[in-house]
Amino acid sequence: MRALTWHGKHDVRVDTVDDPEILNPRDAIIKITSTAICGSDLHLYDGYIPTMQAGDILGHEFMGEVVEVGGKSTLKKGQRVVVPFTISCGSCYHCGKHQYSACDNGLPADNQDIAQTLYGQPMAGLFGYSHMTGGYSGGQAEYVRVPFSDVGPIVIPDGIEDEKVLFLSDILPTGWMAAENAEIEPGDTVAVWGCGPVGLFAVQSAFLMGAERVIAIDHFPRRLELARQFGAETINFEESATYEALMEMTGGIGPDACIDAVGLEAHGLFVDNVIDQIKASTFLGTDRPHSIRQAILACRKGGRVSMPAVYGGFVDKFPLGAFMQKGLTLKTGQTHVQHYLPGLLNAIMEEKIDTTFLISHTLPLENAPDGYRIFHDKQNEATKVVLKPGFDRVELDI
Repeated sequence: MRALTWHGKHDVRVDTVDDPEILNPRDAIIKITSTAICGSDLHLYDGYIPTMQAGDILGHEFMGEVVEVGGKSTLKKGQRVVVPFTISCGSCYHCGKHQYSACDNGLPADNQDIAQTLYGQPMAGLFGYSHMTGGYSGGQAEYVRVPFSDVGPIVIPDGIEDEKVLFLSDILPTGWMAAENAEIEPGDTVAVWGCGPVGLFAVQSAFLMGAERVIAIDHFPRRLELARQFGAETINFEESATYEALMEMTGGIGPDACIDAVGLEAHGLFVDNVIDQIKASTFLGTDRPHSIRQAILACRKGGRVSMPAVYGGFVDKFPLGAFMQKGLTLKTGQTHVQHYLPGLLNAIMEEKIDTTFLISHTLPLENAPDGYRIFHDKQNEATKVVLKPGFDRVELDI
């Protein structure tokens, strides 16, 4: 089959690789109909996430048709399914609490030591996202093996096009959980750092949860315009000082809740961020956590901070004093996708949530390297890139 493989920083290729096979009775094989490039994939593309190996198949946002099942799978051939990016067993202590991204059995035994060393405990497995998260082949391919297929995938009713439900695999539940973790109360003012896919879904979700005002922060004009279409007020951090603008907009109090949807590759010529970039380039540091620092400083006293954004390692200059003195609450974590799927699918079917607005580019899988370059280099124009297997490569002027 054809699949997108990682070969190093800014080096991804569509190669011919072995077809996946059933390895466990709970497995299923999915023929991919749509897959997407995630902002988290750009962390792999930029070489920020360790334990990648040449030839690894990328992709954790995908859906398709069931073509083969193991003896203990609950899926049936011919069903259309969306697959969560988290690989969770459904029966361990954490899965029993619907904390699927903390699953004890999602990682193969050989991979658990890596996560144990870095993070103290292993987490759930993830599709296409390094050997630290299981070394599983991803879904930017023609076919993929889905472990624990009796727990993860959700069956999609006939008549609903892929584009309406594809993002159930990751970014829609992630944006929803980000807003939920912010513990939004009616009348709240919520600030969202980053108007990428997760940030925009967090904006949409915050309003649905009762926020009176949402203030979206970014520097790409098109993404800020998309946020305004949902009713958000906006701050372009290249034109205004974010902290000062938030204080002015909230009467000096600060937002009730702040959501960091930026993560470890923060942009901007800020003193702390420039220092972080120098440290990362000289291997003296890993992440660039400017946005979470700013969210903590801007949040009102007694407020809530939600951090759906990806961070990979250690950070310094963390405003722990401000965090403690202001009495803030921080909630974070990989998304418990399986927990949110039924409710969010119903919301899509009832047209309470729209996802199609986000798609800016649809390309054949054979153009996946082009798609990564576009998503990486043209973030104002490229809000989401969807890949379709089975189509011939096209020539692009990029």
